[in-house]
Amino acid sequence: MNTSKVDFTETNQFSALFLDYIKGKDQLKGFYSQYPEKSNFQRQIEERNFSSDTREVLVKVLREQYQHLDAEYAPIGLLAEENTFTITTGHQLNIFTGPLYFIYKLVTVINTCKELKQAYPEYNFVPVYWMATEDHDFDEISYFKLSGKKYQWATDQKGGVGRFSTKGIEEIIASVPGMPQFFINAYTKSKNLTDAVRSYVHHLFGEEGLIVVDADSPELKTVLRPYIEADVIKNETLALVEKQSSDLEKLGYKTQIHAREINFFYLEDGLRERIVKDEGVYHVLDTQLSFSEQEINELIDNHPERFSPNVVLRPLYQEVVLPNLAYAGGPAEVVYWLQLKAAFDHYEVPFPMLMPRNFALVIPSPVKRKMDKLGVIYTDLFKDRSGLEKEIVEKYSTHDIHLNGQKEAISEYFDKIKVQAMAIDPTLGQHVEAQQTKTKNRLEIIEKKLIRAEKKNQADKLRQLNAVLDELFPGGSPQERVDNFLNFYLEDDDFIKKLIISFEPLDFRFNVITND
Repeated sequence: MNTSKVDFTETNQFSALFLDYIKGKDQLKGFYSQYPEKSNFQRQIEERNFSSDTREVLVKVLREQYQHLDAEYAPIGLLAEENTFTITTGHQLNIFTGPLYFIYKLVTVINTCKELKQAYPEYNFVPVYWMATEDHDFDEISYFKLSGKKYQWATDQKGGVGRFSTKGIEEIIASVPGMPQFFINAYTKSKNLTDAVRSYVHHLFGEEGLIVVDADSPELKTVLRPYIEADVIKNETLALVEKQSSDLEKLGYKTQIHAREINFFYLEDGLRERIVKDEGVYHVLDTQLSFSEQEINELIDNHPERFSPNVVLRPLYQEVVLPNLAYAGGPAEVVYWLQLKAAFDHYEVPFPMLMPRNFALVIPSPVKRKMDKLGVIYTDLFKDRSGLEKEIVEKYSTHDIHLNGQKEAISEYFDKIKVQAMAIDPTLGQHVEAQQTKTKNRLEIIEKKLIRAEKKNQADKLRQLNAVLDELFPGGSPQERVDNFLNFYLEDDDFIKKLIISFEPLDFRFNVITND
């Protein structure tokens, strides 16, 4: 693989807040702790005091979660050591990995740990994938796209998706030619979606030391108890997040998430619904469940596993149970983490470094040949499509399709006419200007028709261009957010290994990858 770098600003894909964070703008420095560069990790390590009791719980839970997969998985043992830290990313349980950028997230944390081990050999660094097993938005994870075709899993199961039985996925397996055996094993030999995802992620990344964490755990939730009480009973989170979000908005930025009075769902098999408080009584929305304050306190003490944090407090949960230094996420994730530092400070939980994950566009060899034939370079791919079409038409046209000289000459004539007219009658100046504007507009219409006619002459070139763009930006969206990694893995089972070699985790530029 050959990798070229494109500055984020040239891709036209990222928000102002994300770009300003990458640039290290001074006005954002109060919204995070350490900027994600290698030299800052020493300070992050020194500030990351982590309870030995929590380490013990974490290791015990992970050994149980891996007992049917790899009971002696070495990275779990490393976590028992006080000089071991994690670099984490999180993602939903998309079937068959979902879009490409899920793979990019995992490669980012793996490579970050490798670089940190070289820079700080006295410490251990373990890459972590935090599974969103408690998420209940099944529609978002129920499909993947391969070779332009959408494969969708239909099930009427409800609640946290990690607890879903994988029944029905075998129909998708049978419909995909060349489906890898590790996917078949994961979905047919696992009792639920959580186990299936852990299985195939371990197959793909186990050799790289990646640990998969399922936070839907009664023992891990015991560590979260004081934070559940602070949010559910005392409602301490809302004002903190609202203030930080407001401060960002005052700077002209758009925020990503909104806090609630209570930022926990009620979680049981088949159920994950919001908890709300009304006149001193706690209700679980769309159910008959309700609790007095005493009952909700007893529930927190005895069954913390029934409380599932929303997007506002899931990051806090992660940092409470992991000895984590940095979180690698996409542009939306970086933005919403920037809304949360005040809450972390309040709860006295160290705020992790926010690392943009690796971003990439993979250009297959046939597409690259079409680009070369057209004379299209990497940065052209991120331009507005209509503008790029116009550039191609102008590049290959053998005719003069612009009226720039003519428009300037006519404008000069009108200026002279205006002077002549105003010498006779000053009120005629506005009339001449109006006629000048009309003529300019008509000339622009003629020019557009010339360009449109030349587009017909260059139809073959434009078909080639649009074939390239449709391949790399399916449906107008970035490839990494649509295509599944099987598009590349089925042709090259070293695809992930090559990504690991190609990506530089702390180089915050867009990767354009070719096989040439």
